[in-house]
Amino acid sequence: MTLSVVLRYRTRRPWAPGPKSLRAWATLAAGDRNAVLGIRVVGTHESRTLNEHWRGRAGATNVLSFPAARTPGRSQLGDIVVCAPVVAREAREQGKALRAHWAHMIIHGTLHLLGFDHLRAAEARRMEGRERALLARLGIEDPYGD
Repeated sequence: MTLSVVLRYRTRRPWAPGPKSLRAWATLAAGDRNAVLGIRVVGTHESRTLNEHWRGRAGATNVLSFPAARTPGRSQLGDIVVCAPVVAREAREQGKALRAHWAHMIIHGTLHLLGFDHLRAAEARRMEGRERALLARLGIEDPYGD
């Protein structure tokens, strides 16, 4: 079983990890699923446009997840769109290493595609617990810690 990751870079500024890292983080989150996942790295304008259109929320956001329609015989998980400038700004503001924040965003987006959510407290605890465990395997501190 293997996760196939299709990458599209619309920007690499201010900095975005290379394909090897993005694939490794998504694969860690997806486990041993035999599926296809798309990752698109974008700038502020594209993130803002997608966020406003699909979520009805103003402004760019760090990561968006678009689950694929469930079709028999197809193994598409969906797509993750990550905004490089927002991730960089958040890492700076939160005092986190940029690479660690990127890993968190890829894992977070992948978990959304796997059905995890954080709308209710119980769901958030479950998802955040999974994120913490996966990030710990990478040697990354708890992103929700004080």
